[in-house]
Amino acid sequence: MTTSYDPSGVHPVLGVDAGTTTLREADHLVRALASTLALPPGTVACTHLIRTDARRGTAVSLELPDHESAANAWRHLTESEPPRGDREAAAHAAAEHTARRSGRAVLFPGAEHLAGTLPLSDLLERTAIDRVTVVGATSGGPPDPTTPVHTQDHVRPEWRHGELVLALVPAAGNSLAPFEVPNPTPCCADHG
Repeated sequence: MTTSYDPSGVHPVLGVDAGTTTLREADHLVRALASTLALPPGTVACTHLIRTDARRGTAVSLELPDHESAANAWRHLTESEPPRGDREAAAHAAAEHTARRSGRAVLFPGAEHLAGTLPLSDLLERTAIDRVTVVGATSGGPPDPTTPVHTQDHVRPEWRHGELVLALVPAAGNSLAPFEVPNPTPCCADHG
């Protein structure tokens, strides 16, 4: 575990590597940390793929809304049990999140509003998501704000060039759905 550089005016970010190997495990870790640490509203928690010679797996980053919350979370994380993950992986996750270069957001402001189907305009107005991209779109323009988005109760935007961006795909009935599905079929699952 590590904290990242915290320039003035920027929310503090903690990196945590607990040895998770898959995105699903990292999602569960984020939810467990949110409960255990009583993360305050406004927290942004992301997963990060780690691919180094020493480690293959996932780490998480926690951007807390203030220094007091970050100090409390850090104290709980480091006093409850010794860190068991890779410090470099945790540092990488924190640095990428701080720079807003990468990170798949599991918790973010407004995420609680993303259940069922809602208009694209509501998704953008009620959450921290800055914009959407439509994978496989045939037109060059942005989607109509009234387009329904079927969230499947699983929305994972990613940091890209300083913005929280949600990748969507065209769905039935001139609607959209998140590119990432909640329970993907593992590759080669139907092969013997």
